Amino acid sequence: MTKVRTRFAPSPTGKMHVGNLRTALYAYLIAKHEGGDFILRIEDTDQEREMEGAVDIIYNTLQKTGLIHDEGPDIDKGFGPYVQSERQAQGIYLEYAKKLIEKGEAYYCFCTEERLNGLETEIDGKKLTKYDKHCLHLSKEEIQAKLDAGIPYVIRQNNPTEGTTTFVDELYGDITVPNEELDDMILIKSDGFPTYNFANVVDDHLMEITHVVRGNEYLSSAPKYNRLYEAFGWEVPTYIHCPLITDENHKKLSKRCGHSSFEDLLKEGYLTEAIVNFVALLGWCPSDNREIFSLPELVEAFDYHNMSKSPAVFDMVKLSWMNGEYIKSMDDEKFYEMALPYIKEVITKDLDFRKIASMVKTRIETFKDIREQIDFFEEVPEYDIEMYTHKKMKTNTENSLTLLKEVLPILTECESFDNDSLFEMLQNFAKEKGYKTGFVMWPLRTAVSGKQATPGGATELMSILGKDETIKRIEAAIEKLS
Repeated sequence: MTKVRTRFAPSPTGKMHVGNLRTALYAYLIAKHEGGDFILRIEDTDQEREMEGAVDIIYNTLQKTGLIHDEGPDIDKGFGPYVQSERQAQGIYLEYAKKLIEKGEAYYCFCTEERLNGLETEIDGKKLTKYDKHCLHLSKEEIQAKLDAGIPYVIRQNNPTEGTTTFVDELYGDITVPNEELDDMILIKSDGFPTYNFANVVDDHLMEITHVVRGNEYLSSAPKYNRLYEAFGWEVPTYIHCPLITDENHKKLSKRCGHSSFEDLLKEGYLTEAIVNFVALLGWCPSDNREIFSLPELVEAFDYHNMSKSPAVFDMVKLSWMNGEYIKSMDDEKFYEMALPYIKEVITKDLDFRKIASMVKTRIETFKDIREQIDFFEEVPEYDIEMYTHKKMKTNTENSLTLLKEVLPILTECESFDNDSLFEMLQNFAKEKGYKTGFVMWPLRTAVSGKQATPGGATELMSILGKDETIKRIEAAIEKLS
């Protein structure tokens, strides 16, 4: 049985888009599920779009997500170079394009831009610019004369104009197109660089790739790949085209969207493990409908036959829920380390950050949620005194004022200001007065936080704020209610 070999072949043009991350993930899972190899290849033939630092982004993303490649520019196992510009410099693509010319499957084209702009044809009522094979009919002598004169040229694929071409995809099945619709696509550009379509086919064959994973936006160009494989007499790999990813409004997930890249999501406070888990489910569904997976569990469970053809919705609500589940199950120490920078963004006072972290851990979905959970520790926000009114607790502004005045001297004399001591003391106070515990705690919590909802109860907050700050806040609340 042939060893499964998949590849992730990104262009270094910027951030790692969610669609690219999913392609990498699926290619990795397909290879690892079968005990195969996952290859990284950098496709930098579009020099104009290349961005500085983009290759580092690719490496960093694969490292962080755990999608470790078996071969690549940094690990050559005999199939290199793994960077297309380096392969181009070695003349690999021109060599193979010339082999097609010898077979009559490709030809030199010297047409000027003006001539090409004037070409237009109509197929089924649609206007298309399709090359008319003008240079196919040049004699060997004419071609050599133009080459000797240094006239710029491209090399085009010589596609048939009659019959049909059938392409097979694992999800979409057989896709058949009339050959008259196939343009004689450019294989080698005038700058000597190969086109994306040509370089892909040559590299996939030479690197012995068995399964090609890519987005379904490439389905329309897929029949041209078949024609290239047939022209060379090569075996066609298994193709798996992933469904489109849309936003919540069912529009294609745009690069301008604030959460369309891996880096964006990390900045929004999402965990790498949660992002990988969520992205795996954008177009694939396990047979048991399970939702939470570690990467090794995904490797074991992933079967590309369970992928969907329907567009996958990038549901931020679901991602946030999933991220919250990952946060809840995190080791406390690791959570504290990750939460600390977010806590310090908000609180400048010398408070017990560990207690604050443990308080918010089960109440947040992303690390950015920490800010609104804890901002009151720094200072009490402006709030409406109607917050003291709580029907269930039977509190209102009048009796809250009375209660705070009753409790203040007790807190002033209190020596132990830890949570347990405070709770026991206030519980005893409530019993003596014939109050329910909630009747005492609600106004205190409102006074020290100025918030409708807090990550902890009144005594927890007071113990973290400390005696002096607590008394100061209760006195300010009394003044506000008066």
